[in-house]
Amino acid sequence: MAGQRAQHLNLLQKQLPEGLVVTSSWLIRHGYSRQLVSHYVRSGWLRQPTRGVYQRPRGSLTWRQIVISLQTILKEPLVVGGRTSLEVQGYAHYLRPTMKEVYLYGPEPPPNWLNRLPGKVRFIYRYSGRLFSAEADQRSFTNLIKGVKAQPSRGADAGFLVQPWGEWDLGLALSAPERAILELLDELPGRESFEHADKLMEGLSNMRPQQLQKLLARCQSIKVKRLFFFFADRHQHAWLKRIDRAA
Repeated sequence: MAGQRAQHLNLLQKQLPEGLVVTSSWLIRHGYSRQLVSHYVRSGWLRQPTRGVYQRPRGSLTWRQIVISLQTILKEPLVVGGRTSLEVQGYAHYLRPTMKEVYLYGPEPPPNWLNRLPGKVRFIYRYSGRLFSAEADQRSFTNLIKGVKAQPSRGADAGFLVQPWGEWDLGLALSAPERAILELLDELPGRESFEHADKLMEGLSNMRPQQLQKLLARCQSIKVKRLFFFFADRHQHAWLKRIDRAA
């Protein structure tokens, strides 16, 4: 029995990086009985931040660890988008001392346990099909969670990128700036202000016109397109001249 437990523990250490989380159903599917999981918790090899969720201990649980776990281990088709993505990539016009809200975009809502986890971060879900074709996005989401290497690569057509994070270069899937600004504009005027959107657009001087062209053509919201060109005209970035508005 002790040998079996040691074998399972060694396997778990390979399957579950330190700091990341999995669910009880994931553990059962991978051959860890409820009794064995309880033993790991008692022994301190696993921590239980909320019911049905387990973490390999490594400091406090951060929102990045939670999202990377969703994307890479639990294979949830969710990406960090909107305001959160722009802030993570350094486009915020002021720095928040702590992240209080994290916007997640995808074809399906995240699991219910997400907002039961300890911490001061609230996860806000947005249906990605509201702005872009669900079918095309689904292919890109699937490719992202199949195990894309953590490098600053971009999911071309859908407007995603994978950003390395942490000492193991774990991949965090995000909306690229060209997509994230459109997602943020969709939040006006209810959850975002015109002033904040204007400041963000002012800082987006290095966006890729070819990527913007594809996303604007795919975008299904007339409101978002009109707002985009309103703010873009105010700041007259060089990339604006390379956008075909008629398309």
